[in-house]
Amino acid sequence: MANTFSVFKKMNFTRMFLAAFTSRMGSVIGMTAFSFYLLDRFSEQPFYVSLTEMMYSLPTLVVFFIVGVLADRMDRQKIAANCEWINAGLSLIIIVTIMVGWMPLIFFLLFLRSAVSKFFFPAEQALVQGILSEKEYTTAAGLNQMMSSLFMLFGSGLGIVAYWMVGVEGALLIDGISYIVSGLLILFCKIERDVRLPNGMNKWTDLKPKMMISDFVSGLLYSIRHRLLFALIIGFFVLGIVNGAISVSTMFILKYKLAPVTYEHWSIWEGIVFGLGMIIGSIFASAIAEKFKIYHLLAAGLLISGIFIGAIAFADTLLVYLVFVFLAALFLPLANIAIGGWMPKIVDPKMMGRVEGIINPLMMVSQTLTLAGISVFYPSVLSIEGLFFVVGAIIVLIALYYTLVLPRLADRFDHIQKNEATQIGKV
Repeated sequence: MANTFSVFKKMNFTRMFLAAFTSRMGSVIGMTAFSFYLLDRFSEQPFYVSLTEMMYSLPTLVVFFIVGVLADRMDRQKIAANCEWINAGLSLIIIVTIMVGWMPLIFFLLFLRSAVSKFFFPAEQALVQGILSEKEYTTAAGLNQMMSSLFMLFGSGLGIVAYWMVGVEGALLIDGISYIVSGLLILFCKIERDVRLPNGMNKWTDLKPKMMISDFVSGLLYSIRHRLLFALIIGFFVLGIVNGAISVSTMFILKYKLAPVTYEHWSIWEGIVFGLGMIIGSIFASAIAEKFKIYHLLAAGLLISGIFIGAIAFADTLLVYLVFVFLAALFLPLANIAIGGWMPKIVDPKMMGRVEGIINPLMMVSQTLTLAGISVFYPSVLSIEGLFFVVGAIIVLIALYYTLVLPRLADRFDHIQKNEATQIGKV
């Protein structure tokens, strides 16, 4: 565990990690409070909450081919910091708009803020890749997984408390301040020019539509032709399926099988149990990550989680259900940390922004297709038990696929890397 936190000795990483933490904390508090504000003020119009969720996801379809290109062509540090400051300004404007009560403008601002946020992650991930050494990537992925698990467990609660204590305006003010702090932390990092500008200096006037489309296509082709990277991207696609299926299947099994009357109450407990499993699993996975091959962690995490997700179909009591949920969450971080730690090791730093820019929309597509499939086949074709069987089976099959192909692809990649290093040494 000491090795896990030794990465914080690098101040650049510490600042970037704290920037991501403050940014996410404020966003969770502000948006949770805003959702409860909508439920309170427009209790007879619940579609407002659904519309809010759409404002988070739709921008991905609008900017997905731009975000990665900018992260590779422009100053990554400035992109990340400016995203935070623009979002801080939009949060303050949203506060004023809420006071006025003009809902169309509020939703437009939410859409705009979400679109700006999409530019942050590829730039931030590319910076972290350059800040750390290869041996530290898995450690950083473990720490990010822990942070995500903490927000999964406590994020909504913090948002609700903020809404009760300071109202939606106060919560959004916290949101805005957190973005400002995040931007300052990123600005204070002393990052080498080659990390910030891996493809050299470019002017905004250089970013012609033809060039941006060409860059996006080159990133897509790079991801497809890089066989090991492509295999990992399949893993992200599967995680999108899991996210989409679990987001509704858990509600269905509680409402229609295990707790028809008190399903809302048990949904809260299910979230707590899942969050606890993710936190404990993140700590466990981080502690053993350096002792095993990354592809062993990835395959094992998916295999065991897939088995327990499928086993949920046999749950006849709430206790058994929560035990299976906990066990599935306990081993899922093995896969998340493996993928997150492996990606920076195998991706060319000059392409990192474009690769990250492809992954997010791909996960959203798989999540959307999964939800569409569930809406078509449940309950006419698939029962609630069938949903968990199918999802569990998909995850297990991908785990078996990884068990067969990843060792060979990893060895081939390492061999190519050694040959390249040897050639450079001779020169």
